[in-house]
Amino acid sequence: MNILRKKDQILAALGNIRAMERLHVDTHTEEKIKHISGNKIAESNQGQFWVNFQELNGFLFMNSTILSHFDLKTSLGTKITILTKDYEIEIDSDEKEIESDFSNVSNTWITKVSFVVDSKEREIIENKNFEEIQYKLKKGKLRFLMKK
Repeated sequence: MNILRKKDQILAALGNIRAMERLHVDTHTEEKIKHISGNKIAESNQGQFWVNFQELNGFLFMNSTILSHFDLKTSLGTKITILTKDYEIEIDSDEKEIESDFSNVSNTWITKVSFVVDSKEREIIENKNFEEIQYKLKKGKLRFLMKK
C-alpha cells in the first residue's frame, strides 16, 4: 500500500476533511458517465459530445453532455460552433450558469449544457452533416470531430 494513502487513511480516521476528500470514491458521478442519455455524435482526444433533443413549449432544445478532462464551469454561458463543408452555425447556450461534475474514478469531467436550436440545425446534427463541433471556452475551445 502506498505510504501517502496510508497516511490519508490515518488522518481521515482522525477527522481530517481533506484526507477524507482524497480517499472518497465518487460513484454517483461515475454512474452518470456510464449511463449518458442520447447519442454520441462527435469525439476527439479532448473528449466526447453526446446529444438528445427535447421539445418544450414550442421550443426545440438540444441537451448536450460533454465528457472531457477539463472543468467547463462558467457563469457567462457558452457557444458551440457547428462546422459544415459550406458554412458555420454558432449557437448560444440556453443557460448562463454551467457546472461540471468530476469523477475521481475515471478522472473525467461531465458537463450538461442545453441549446435552443431550430429544425434545420437539428437535422444537420442528427444526420451528422457536419465535420466538427467546437465548444467555446474562456481561454480557447474544445474540438470534437463527427463520429462516423
